Amino acid sequence: MRRLPPLTAIEAFVAVARLGSVKAAAQELALSAPALSRRVQTLERFIGRPLFDRRHQAMVPNGDGERLLAQIAPVLDQLSDALSGLSSTVEVVRLRLGVMPLFASQRLFPRLAELRATHPELHLDIDTAGHALSRLGEGLDAVVALARDVDPTLFARRLDRNMVYAIGARELLEGPNPIVRPEQLADLSVLIHRDMPDTYTAWRHAAGLPDIEPVAIDHFDSGGLMLEAAAQGLGVAFMLESHFEDANDPRIARLFADIEVESPYSYWFVCRPRALQLKPVKLFRDWLLATLRQEGV
Repeated sequence: MRRLPPLTAIEAFVAVARLGSVKAAAQELALSAPALSRRVQTLERFIGRPLFDRRHQAMVPNGDGERLLAQIAPVLDQLSDALSGLSSTVEVVRLRLGVMPLFASQRLFPRLAELRATHPELHLDIDTAGHALSRLGEGLDAVVALARDVDPTLFARRLDRNMVYAIGARELLEGPNPIVRPEQLADLSVLIHRDMPDTYTAWRHAAGLPDIEPVAIDHFDSGGLMLEAAAQGLGVAFMLESHFEDANDPRIARLFADIEVESPYSYWFVCRPRALQLKPVKLFRDWLLATLRQEGV
């Protein structure tokens, strides 16, 4: 039989090629970065040529590396599946998911039981810290992001299209001096999410009042706190239709309902293209898109 390189060297090569970094691959395989680098070097010595272009904090497969990955990764996955099928225990695959807190609480967590029932082997590590897109491949496998658009070098699927709503306390409509005209915003504070800075600008242009200035513009990094501030009468929050509908909070109401404004922002599922070859990324992406299609989103 022809001599083969160590399986551990092949596994290390595939992990680095898929994740694009020694650090991320080492975390996935529970190795130190130097140990993982040595395994990759073992394979390169066996083949007799380099397989990566080594860049600052990144490892990109060169032409030989891409060809090897295309041929060997499916075989390694089949081997893994075969061994898992003979195991008496349930396979556990783990997804490191970056997600905004409001999306997690309103749209993801109410459906996690369905995900677990469909894929009992899939477990999520949830990360709600900021700057998630910049951390893809460095601690995160995939991200549900709120953005205008996404870097074209990344894999991205739009999850929804939304409208901008002006959301305020119900008392603003039902009090002695109801807020029914956009001009009345000049007497109120406006609440804006830092990840959606243009919602108010888009809304007031659509209302035909591009120069209207509120008493103040208060910025938040939490959609949940924005909704709570609006419910307590602290200002008018300019958020998405889905944020309002999913909140189902009787304390808040949509103001100026006759003004229709398409949001410049959407939710996106985003990952590095090579990450689509990872089982947890594929399972979660396919489940998420199918679930949203069933809901008509």
